[in-house]
Amino acid sequence: MRREEANETLMKTFPDQDEGRKPAPSSKPARAAEPAPANIGFVGMVRWAWRQLTTMRAALILLLILALAAIPGSLLPQRIQDPIRVTTFIEENGAWGEFLDRLQLFDVYSSVWFSSVYILLMISLVGCVLPRTAQHWRAMRQAPPKAPRRLSRMPGYQTFERETDPEELLDRAEARLKKQGYRTIRAGDHVAAERGYLRETGNLVFHASLLALVVTMAIGSLFGYSGQRVLVEGDTFANSLVAYDSFEPGTYFDADRLDDFRIRLDSFESSFDDQAIGNQFGQPRTFEADITEFYEGQETRHRLEVNQPIRIGGTGIYLTGNGYAPVFTTRDAQGNVTFSGPVVFLPQPEASGYGSRGVLKVPDAQPDQLGFVGFLLPTAGLNDDGELISRFAELRNPYVVMSAYRGDLGLDTGVPQSVYDLDADNMSAIIDAAGNPITLELTPGETVQLPDGLGSVTLEGIDRFMAIDIRHDPTQGPMLVFSILLMVGLGLSLFVPRRRMWVRTTGGEVEVAALARGEDPRVEHAARDLAAELHDRARNPERPAKGH
Repeated sequence: MRREEANETLMKTFPDQDEGRKPAPSSKPARAAEPAPANIGFVGMVRWAWRQLTTMRAALILLLILALAAIPGSLLPQRIQDPIRVTTFIEENGAWGEFLDRLQLFDVYSSVWFSSVYILLMISLVGCVLPRTAQHWRAMRQAPPKAPRRLSRMPGYQTFERETDPEELLDRAEARLKKQGYRTIRAGDHVAAERGYLRETGNLVFHASLLALVVTMAIGSLFGYSGQRVLVEGDTFANSLVAYDSFEPGTYFDADRLDDFRIRLDSFESSFDDQAIGNQFGQPRTFEADITEFYEGQETRHRLEVNQPIRIGGTGIYLTGNGYAPVFTTRDAQGNVTFSGPVVFLPQPEASGYGSRGVLKVPDAQPDQLGFVGFLLPTAGLNDDGELISRFAELRNPYVVMSAYRGDLGLDTGVPQSVYDLDADNMSAIIDAAGNPITLELTPGETVQLPDGLGSVTLEGIDRFMAIDIRHDPTQGPMLVFSILLMVGLGLSLFVPRRRMWVRTTGGEVEVAALARGEDPRVEHAARDLAAELHDRARNPERPAKGH
């Protein structure tokens, strides 16, 4: 409220104070008037809520809430990634697991509460960016502000005696400022200049690109897909839904849009450091997969490496893992083959030298189904405590140790099982004549007979496998464009100074002043340089300007 309006209000409220009169005495103590709450109505409440939501403070709070809301997604298994693990978690935790499931903590990123925060953040960003963009557009169309009365109050201030015609000096100042990227205006006895609008432009481009990136990512998740597959040497993968080990489709994914291609893993090679000492010994150095692509009637060879994916049509193929796949053959008591093929053994983080664990299931065995839990040691040896370990990751002395079970594998119950775990609830360990559980120890080419006429197990050899991630994202092009714009906008907002300058001639004196809007440590230096150049040109008009 302006001072005149405030005085008028006070005079209307206390008329006895007009013209110096004192208010009439009162026997009752004075009570401060309490303003009644304003009734802004429904529309007013909506406007108030919109103003609160579209503030930068609200956007930061929503961003923090979104980050906190994403924590359960990294701590708990998610149904879209590993439904078997989610089912196992709920079964093991009983009522607590069911309670977490009702809270949608196993579907965090598609839950109602996470989506609500996400949408509110998007609305908040839009509400922040659009008004600031309109305001910035109006500011860019306005002329630079005229010089204030007292330029000496500015942080960058210089003065010198005028030794030339004032109009000529102002012409030189205006030309110099324009070459430095300032917008100028001539106002009587001074020149006003302003620059740095690209700073706010960069800030708006940064926020708009950030918003566009989030929206583009959401669109990509709606129409794209990702899947995983493990391929053993010699295996062929055809890009169809049934061929994936796991598949994560977008909400609007259409199976008819899958690129029609096949790939075959011809060979896989890896190398590990055996020359270094200490922690570097045995560290991986290279992983290379030779792949043959069959696409659109053509056959193409590729080499797939870590961080060097290949693209087939609109699909990207990434190398995400590798390991060993022992090849087993099991036979019954009559010598009939009940299983033959490679079994993927997964490297264990806690094991040394690429020690790997795997499960062999033989549902066709008679009279009981058989299950084996094995551990592969690529380079078997004994440590200082006499324990059997793997000393190196390459196959220099491969050795497989297996525990054997008989009974019901539970494959006919309809409940999905992991191929890397053995459900032994309805099984018992196979024992020897002394009643002790047997342990199978095999090297490549070796056969071990099982007791009780259960047949035999042969380790034929050891192949290599690779794990690949197959992704299709139709928004990769726009993502690249918005990412570049985001970095450009960030650079402009950080490194472009926002500055105003004035040059005024008053009598025989010239004043140069500069004012920074935001952080600009060189504002005083800019005023000093301009004043020195104008003064030098006034004394030596024939000398060329600096920088020309």
